[in-house]
Amino acid sequence: MNALKNLFLLDPDVTFLNHGSFGACPIPVFEVYQQWQRELERQPVRYFREADQRLEEARKRLGTYLNAAADELVFVPNATIGLNTIARSLKLEPGDEILTTNHEYGALDYTWTFMCQRTGARYVQHPIPLPVTTHADFVESFWSAVTPHTKVIFLSHMTSPTALIFPVQEICRRAREAGILTVIDGAHVPGHLPLDLAAIGADFYSGNLHKWLCSPKGSAFLHVRRELHHLVEPLVISWGWTEGASFVTQNQWQGTRDLAAFLSVPAAIDFQAEHHWDEVRERCHLLASTARQQVAALTGLPPISPDGYEWFGQMATLPLPPCDVAVIKQRLYDEFRVEAPMIDWGGRQFIRVSFQGYNTTDDLETLLGALDSLFHLTN
Repeated sequence: MNALKNLFLLDPDVTFLNHGSFGACPIPVFEVYQQWQRELERQPVRYFREADQRLEEARKRLGTYLNAAADELVFVPNATIGLNTIARSLKLEPGDEILTTNHEYGALDYTWTFMCQRTGARYVQHPIPLPVTTHADFVESFWSAVTPHTKVIFLSHMTSPTALIFPVQEICRRAREAGILTVIDGAHVPGHLPLDLAAIGADFYSGNLHKWLCSPKGSAFLHVRRELHHLVEPLVISWGWTEGASFVTQNQWQGTRDLAAFLSVPAAIDFQAEHHWDEVRERCHLLASTARQQVAALTGLPPISPDGYEWFGQMATLPLPPCDVAVIKQRLYDEFRVEAPMIDWGGRQFIRVSFQGYNTTDDLETLLGALDSLFHLTN
């Protein structure tokens, strides 16, 4: 029995292989979250009077964890809001190009398309075909799409539909030399991969904390290099928007809202440290690697990337035979109590499986049996 399983609130009757969508918060961290909420209700005036100091302490802990200065970080409810803040701040003009791939998160595709419709800029989705080969090949292919009109590179560090790790550090290095701004979607990275923001060198990076770091829902961060703070316009203009106010002040104070998820982030960092999360990640990566191999053996469809840490961590997207993904997803849950997203991408069908500390080999066996039954893969 996996001892970590008892530390989560997930329904024990469900095989939960969908941590990547919304995360799951451990009981000890959730209790800290509730304590902060109770403190807000017990003395709301004092709570908000002390909020800036408490948020600064939480940002310092997060900054140490991410190797980033606390005054270059601001808490946001999710990475989509952080990235919207940047997309709506940049001064795009007709003819400017935002270069990206065809593997990006749909909500952010909408964001950039919206901004292009308003400004006359172009959203250029460079295709990255499957299977991928090496990071070096990716970099050369992607960089071949850079033109004199490329003003912004927008790229996922780990993609949502295909669960692939992209070599953002090298792309950011080349972009800096070329004078191109980089906006990185790190929604799936904190807590999933070791994350060193200073080493990556992105101009703008936003990541969720409620996914793989297992903090409460509604906790994420936006990181902006100090020399670019002047470019960022807050989505909400409130009391923090005063002459000479810092990047943090302008974006942090946005009226009355529940700050408990932000203040609980240090508890999530502590929880993973206490439970030796490097070892947990290694075990979960091995589960993901095994899932790739065994599902490929069932379906006869090869994985979408080479094996190993270069391309995936605890989450993997696995090819399926042609199917109606909505029907299969519903049957997977109704008949086998397996929760996992099905994806229709690039004219092909996939299942994306996430393995977190609470998952076991039994969960993988349940998945394999369900897919075998649904697709009649063996006699």
